[in-house]
Amino acid sequence: MTVQLNHTIVAAHDKEASARFLAGLLGLPVRPQYGPFTPVEIPNGVTLDYMETPGEITPQHYAFLVSESDFDTIFARIEQAGLTFWADPRHSRPGEINHNDGGRGAYFEDPNGHNLEIITRPYGSDG
Repeated sequence: MTVQLNHTIVAAHDKEASARFLAGLLGLPVRPQYGPFTPVEIPNGVTLDYMETPGEITPQHYAFLVSESDFDTIFARIEQAGLTFWADPRHSRPGEINHNDGGRGAYFEDPNGHNLEIITRPYGSDG
């Protein structure tokens, strides 16, 4: 049996704005609304389906494995947008990137407080 993640629902106060935020940083298209969802399709076929949620949103973590050149492009967009970024998931190292597993990584938040991450090497791949 082959098991693949197909989609996940991402809670948002404004699904269109949140989808455009992520898609703009990652250089991806926002797909047409499907039911109550505004999907952003990741190149491996997984979609992040943004859905409006009233009230408090529990922040989730979404990590994106990118190439070295894509990291440069995405990180430049993060800086151009004036977003705060961190080298770690606890946000104790602001304004830094990490070099875990011989790659590079950075964390930043979306408008709903979700903790987003870009990395160039999967964790545990150096060794």
